[in-house]
Amino acid sequence: MKKIAKFLLNAIPRPMLINLSIFLRPVIVLFFKGSNFTDPIDGKSYRKFLPYGYGKQRPNALSPGTLSLERHRQMWLYLQNETNFFAHKLKVLHIAPEQEFLRKFKKMKNLEYTSADLFSPIVDVKADIVDLPFEDNSFDVIICNHVLEHIVDDRKAMSELYRVMKSGGWGIVQVPMKNSLEKTYEDFTITDPKERQKHFGQYDHVRWYGMDYFDRLKSVGFDADINFYSQKFSEADIKRFGLNKNEILPVVRKL
Repeated sequence: MKKIAKFLLNAIPRPMLINLSIFLRPVIVLFFKGSNFTDPIDGKSYRKFLPYGYGKQRPNALSPGTLSLERHRQMWLYLQNETNFFAHKLKVLHIAPEQEFLRKFKKMKNLEYTSADLFSPIVDVKADIVDLPFEDNSFDVIICNHVLEHIVDDRKAMSELYRVMKSGGWGIVQVPMKNSLEKTYEDFTITDPKERQKHFGQYDHVRWYGMDYFDRLKSVGFDADINFYSQKFSEADIKRFGLNKNEILPVVRKL
């Protein structure tokens, strides 16, 4: 049964899993009810989180209620503890929004919230990240997570995010990174999905980012922080929230 559950968790796309979790949430929460782990996004506690990952699976990675991963919970805690995101009036652009975040952010009365994506049917605006249909200096906050690794001309996409951000604005731009890599690994001659899975970790990725990711962000004008935010928490809280203390939260600002 455990092997079947792991297979389904990794075979079914996360957006579909999130839709299923909403329908089945009362049962899921009851089944995993406990006190060992807490998801800061919904505030619920569980006896365990679920394993997740392509290839080698990470234990206690996927929250049963929100289907959030380590990076989502880290971002939520950062927004909650280190920013005015939940209190001030802000104009927010969310590229390729995570469905759980989209539902929560849309309900927040302090936000003028716009979601955008080229393919998703649930967003407000159909938009290509390399040619965004917004005026210069439009948004106080931009959230763009795990998008740039799909984009061949990622610097053009970064420059578009910079263009539509207001001066003094900030954003979170997460990507799959290997901290051990100094230089980003990309090879655009690799187009076969199986080969991309082998080289870049997922069939539709075109690169693995290295630590020079922050140089790319700075090259378009951003001030960029290498922020190991999870490391601000105690070991007990890292375990309780299901965080990865080696995962970087890239925070950008337009000065």
